[in-house]
Amino acid sequence: MIHTPIQKLEFPNDRNVRLYCKREDLLPFSLGGNKVRIGRAFFRDMQEKNKDCMIIYGNSRSNLCRVLANLCCAEKIPCYMICSSEENEEHPIETNNSRLMKWLGAEVIPCRKTEIAQTVEKTMNRLTEEGYHPYYIFGDKFGTGNEGTPVQAYVDGYREILAWEKEQNISFSHIFAASGTGSTQCGLVSGKLLEQGTEQIIGLSISSREYDRAIRIMESGISDYFAKNHLVLPEGWESELHLEMGYRQGGYGQYDERILQVIREEFCRNGLPLDPTYTGKAFWGMKQYIEEHQLQDCDVLFIHTGGTPLFYDCILNDTDGGKK
Repeated sequence: MIHTPIQKLEFPNDRNVRLYCKREDLLPFSLGGNKVRIGRAFFRDMQEKNKDCMIIYGNSRSNLCRVLANLCCAEKIPCYMICSSEENEEHPIETNNSRLMKWLGAEVIPCRKTEIAQTVEKTMNRLTEEGYHPYYIFGDKFGTGNEGTPVQAYVDGYREILAWEKEQNISFSHIFAASGTGSTQCGLVSGKLLEQGTEQIIGLSISSREYDRAIRIMESGISDYFAKNHLVLPEGWESELHLEMGYRQGGYGQYDERILQVIREEFCRNGLPLDPTYTGKAFWGMKQYIEEHQLQDCDVLFIHTGGTPLFYDCILNDTDGGKK
């Protein structure tokens, strides 16, 4: 895996907070993003388990589904996407990610949010009857049992950050990242535990998932990763899971003019392409967090987790072009 650059951003503020950005969006496959690392981890796991087709789950905005469908297409592996709508949507919306899914030949199976488990089970049974050995990325039909698989991706990512800090003689006080499935945050926290890091890792929820469930899933992911690798978790490790729920704007895919304004500003100021579902919302949340927690005279890192196709959706849907 290619190491992605960390760049200093222009970040006007009166607290002397110096902001850096790790450009995971520049990973050279399928328009980049954190899901390239995570997707490859799932794909390796599927191969190691001798499965011959993949079932993925997500919304039509999903970066993970795009990357996994791309990996499957490139390797000529059949791919099936269980695609749910959010509660405020009658059916899945069309996005650049969902358009790419058509290019990539994935079979998209729409379902209601309340029918995910049944749809996964039905699809697994159908494919088994057809002679396939299907692999569902999230484990069983309830989405449990495979939480630890993608964690190594961002243990490695955390170690890349440590190496850069040592080289540049910079020490981050905080690392911020969008938190949806929680895999990236699990990896970063696991890396911190293993390397005895000192910074705070802040996940900014962009999901509709409730706090208790989100924390349980991340705890399962970290404990599963440590167990599979015969590692010992330090006492009190759960206190390292910092998940901010106050910047979600109502849940997954929801955003307002404040987030669009941040997206415009950061592209114009830093040439940084953000999107309203993941990185734009997280970047806005990070700015709010810095003010609300009165961070001062420190170096902080934002993980740009990607979503380039959704950045272009944002431009197409911005009817006033940013004019006031």
